[in-house]
Amino acid sequence: MAPTGQAEVGERVAYRGPQPPGMVSDVVIADALDLDCDEELWVPQAPGVDFRPLFLCVTQGYYVNLLRVRRSGVLSRHRHSGPVHAFTLRGRWRYLEHDWVATAGGYAFEPPGETHTLVVPEDVDEMVTLFHVSGSYVYVDPDGNTVGYEDVFTKLETARRHYDAIGLGDEALADVVR
Repeated sequence: MAPTGQAEVGERVAYRGPQPPGMVSDVVIADALDLDCDEELWVPQAPGVDFRPLFLCVTQGYYVNLLRVRRSGVLSRHRHSGPVHAFTLRGRWRYLEHDWVATAGGYAFEPPGETHTLVVPEDVDEMVTLFHVSGSYVYVDPDGNTVGYEDVFTKLETARRHYDAIGLGDEALADVVR
């Protein structure tokens, strides 16, 4: 006999009960890791830097996106208010403050509170990393003085402006905002 709540081996019966009140729908993106997808899906962030939003969780203050960099050099210096998970999918990058290098196929965890300077090496034509960012980035100068910030709401607004400008409108974001 199966434990309470467990299906019998081979039994394929969907759950028949109600889902919790107010529960939001799933987000499923079949081609999420298609790094060569439709160019319109990539949102310009800075010269040579674009992102593709996969999930913008305004209710919990985090986002998941693909960051694509097609230039070398310093990308940003920032401090995290929450944890960051990074999966490098193409190319490589590093932080000036660390000895490690993030390479394609690798994973990095970045703890809250850390400040670091992201650099893409000269010989990398393109870097793409999937970032799961909780909280915000506070952009700082080399002495730690705040020069800007980024969070799920600024990402949403940047994506909304881009999709509106190219005629995709809010429909392009409807499936990724919760």
